[in-house]
Amino acid sequence: MSTPVPAQPGWWQRNWKWCVPVLGALLLALFVAVVLGGVALLLGAIKSSGAYQHALARAQSDPAVIAALGEPIHAGWFVQGNISTSGASGDADLAIPLDGPRADGTLYVVAEKRAGEWRYETLAVNVDGGERIVLEGESATSP
Repeated sequence: MSTPVPAQPGWWQRNWKWCVPVLGALLLALFVAVVLGGVALLLGAIKSSGAYQHALARAQSDPAVIAALGEPIHAGWFVQGNISTSGASGDADLAIPLDGPRADGTLYVVAEKRAGEWRYETLAVNVDGGERIVLEGESATSP
């Protein structure tokens, strides 16, 4: 009489201990990639807007801002706020971090787009340490 041969365990039974953590790590990495991709798309859309570009150019060329922050002035990576446009109209409410060799600050932008032109209600830089530099004045509109 022969002894019965025990059934061989399947692939899953032999490998589940390493497969489950690997699949979990892959799903987590996919989730993080999707979230970071969405954030990058949002920030890219804000940074390509006319209101952002004009406000940053004004801050980078203003003599008072250059004196306070130093030169060159670079925009920080994480812009806070929102912007919405629909054809020739829209709204922007942004806080743009600025980095300079002497100090850092925040560029505040509140603007409305009418007939394809941005009009700025607020365009000012708050320098870390308390100074506020208002950029409104001779050219408070931009295309």
